[in-house]
Amino acid sequence: MSAVRRPLKSLGQNFLVDRNIVDRIIAAADIRPDQPVLEIGPGRGALTEHLAERAGRLVLIEFDHALAAWHQEQRKDNRRVTVIDADVLKVDLDALLSESPPKWNVVANLPYNISTEVLFRLYGVHSRLARMTLMLQKEVGDRLAAPPDCSAYGVTTVLLGLWFDISRTFVVHPGSFHPSPKVDSAVLTFIPRSEPRADVGSEEVFRAVVKSAFSMRRKTLINCLKSAEFAKRIDCGELLEACAIDGRRRGETLALEEFAALSRWVTETVRAGTLRQNQQKSEIL
Repeated sequence: MSAVRRPLKSLGQNFLVDRNIVDRIIAAADIRPDQPVLEIGPGRGALTEHLAERAGRLVLIEFDHALAAWHQEQRKDNRRVTVIDADVLKVDLDALLSESPPKWNVVANLPYNISTEVLFRLYGVHSRLARMTLMLQKEVGDRLAAPPDCSAYGVTTVLLGLWFDISRTFVVHPGSFHPSPKVDSAVLTFIPRSEPRADVGSEEVFRAVVKSAFSMRRKTLINCLKSAEFAKRIDCGELLEACAIDGRRRGETLALEEFAALSRWVTETVRAGTLRQNQQKSEIL
């Protein structure tokens, strides 16, 4: 590994060097011999060797070209390992994960600067996943486990909570990395649910409702919802009244079930409106 140059700050590279933490992550990942595994950002391979020994198939996605080339050289004799030299935010994850019938186990020490974007990409392919073991900035981990009505509670909390059971496995201190970050990290376990935690009607509508509710955190819920695209087709006051939610509340006070109720009402109302429009067009024709 001496041929690989020093970590790049521009890529948010903090390489895991603590063998005890490596062992704990591998144990938490609970990899089965027949299971395909995706490692995002393998870096210098602290986890990779152990994953390659255990996985039925291992795919590595590495954005750093030099590290990707190094992994390709290291794993050239292992046909079960595939290295993808690419930005994970530009990889078609659904297409990649559909190549192997068993559901995937995802393991990653995510760079802090893209962790939230990666979480949203993984949320989009939850049906392809069996388990995720992710190391994130502790602040992000706290956000995922936050209850309503606190500053940490937000879009990621609600959206990922719909399809994942999330638990914090352990905290990792800065000394376990090179170079040492300025903050603690946390390893979290994500278990995808076979059914969503609540009926939201349309997931596209649900995402729009949640994102609009948090778009202006200091403003009331009704003012936030009025800024959404779907507000052009519905009365937000009527929406909140129908769901028995006080529009003077802020988005961060709503539980997932309340967001689900809003989403169902918007979904049904927009569909009904579309049906009426189609019927009117048919009558004219």
